[in-house]
Amino acid sequence: MTIKAVVFDVGECLVDETREYGTWADWLGVPRHTFVAQLGAVIAQGRDYRETFQVFAPGFDLSEEREKRAAVGRPETFGEDDLYPDVRGAFAQLRSDGLWLAIAGNQTVRAGAILRRLFTDDVDLIGTSDDWGASKPDPAFFDRVAEAVPAEPHEILYVGDRLDNDVLPARAAGMRTALIRRGPWGWIQQHDPAAGQATFRIDSLAELPYLIAKFNAAAS
Repeated sequence: MTIKAVVFDVGECLVDETREYGTWADWLGVPRHTFVAQLGAVIAQGRDYRETFQVFAPGFDLSEEREKRAAVGRPETFGEDDLYPDVRGAFAQLRSDGLWLAIAGNQTVRAGAILRRLFTDDVDLIGTSDDWGASKPDPAFFDRVAEAVPAEPHEILYVGDRLDNDVLPARAAGMRTALIRRGPWGWIQQHDPAAGQATFRIDSLAELPYLIAKFNAAAS
């Protein structure tokens, strides 16, 4: 019953999306703090985050607008400077501890290419919703994770910032889970009673090596 593999979500788990929220506000022509405030309200109400865009631009199609941004040289993007400062160290320690590592989240083909440039040497697998044709929280997404990881579901720890997209569906798939408190969802959902269903609750990825080692020692 030990944890043998760790799978990471992307946004607000590995990547700080603050800058990208700002570029969407700029694209919509609204103040950045206004966009973020509306995003927080949508999250707090348990609604789909994409409804945020509808407030400012009724009929907004996120996929189409992504392509429009790319066409004028302003694509959604992220890089090394957008990674949370605990990411590299946590990956190195977990690999040193013998754990199998993966990145899997709701990301576009473009984002998948960026992830591979950043992390190919650091993890064993990188998968995205566009690659797999299934998006969280659809159980099919976690089925694909389970198929790709060389461990049983109960030996996999899925790490994410959201209850609805990460912790609850991964748990339903038989996986262990870690809920990280950062980003809009992490802070807004932290007091939800469902947060208690996570195997671990953390504020930094740097906590994982110790917690996993302790869990595995107790399990064996």
